[in-house]
Amino acid sequence: MKILVTGAAGMLAAEVVPMLLARGHEVVQTDINQRIPDIEALEVRDKAKVLEKIKKEKPDYVFHLAAETDVDLCEKDPDHAYIVNTLGTENIVVACKEFSSKLLYISTGAVFDGKKGIYDEFDNVNPVNIYGRSKLEGEKIVQDMLTEYFIIRAGWMVGGWDLDKKFVYKIVQQLKQGKKELVAVDDKKGTPTFTKDFSANLMNVINSGRFGLYHMANKGTCSRYDMALKIVEYMDLAGVVTVKPVSSAYFPLPAPRSSSEAIRNYKLDMLGLNNMPNWETSLAGYIKLNKDK
Repeated sequence: MKILVTGAAGMLAAEVVPMLLARGHEVVQTDINQRIPDIEALEVRDKAKVLEKIKKEKPDYVFHLAAETDVDLCEKDPDHAYIVNTLGTENIVVACKEFSSKLLYISTGAVFDGKKGIYDEFDNVNPVNIYGRSKLEGEKIVQDMLTEYFIIRAGWMVGGWDLDKKFVYKIVQQLKQGKKELVAVDDKKGTPTFTKDFSANLMNVINSGRFGLYHMANKGTCSRYDMALKIVEYMDLAGVVTVKPVSSAYFPLPAPRSSSEAIRNYKLDMLGLNNMPNWETSLAGYIKLNKDK
């Protein structure tokens, strides 16, 4: 299969692209960030360029991974968020429709307001921030204009180590620097989604041919505080380092966050396609693999 990947320089693509190549697929990597030579320039905000590229390559599938995922930047600059996440997605959708390519669109648990707790694919959406809204509008465009598509919502994405540099990476760096007390938020719940696990299960879903909307996150839910406790444990520092739980008010941020972005892979469970491991197991492996880098 010929697959064109947008956002090929990102942390998710860093796992998805090697997986596709290992399975014998022809992969066209595109991004505005050409951090490696194999990545070709493509600005998803430029409709003409998108149409030109899809027309030239005629891929069987477009894996649309490109997105603005900085939640606070989206809140501070809504125009940027909607141009990238909504209109950029519309450009990809228009090209897929015109040149008969199937589409994979990656979305997010941030489309929910947190009032329920753990969400499945049949729950009502109600984003509380611009990032969630911009991704949801992208979902709507995909659903309105295409029939052969997968929308897959992920949770708190973890992967790429130095490409990521988010929560897990930052906590490990603090521990390596000898910090003996950490603080972490305990009033927001989510579902960690390790890019390696996501990539490993992705083609099982795609090859099912059962188009539609899915959740795909690691099993189990947690707070950042819960994750921090496990990181300390997996770094063999339990009893040496203390983790203090704090409310989200301790870290004032531009964008509101829902009390829960936790998602359940309900449809994958029903179809026997949920091979995602528990988040603690994947976190232990992720730290073991990367902690000495």
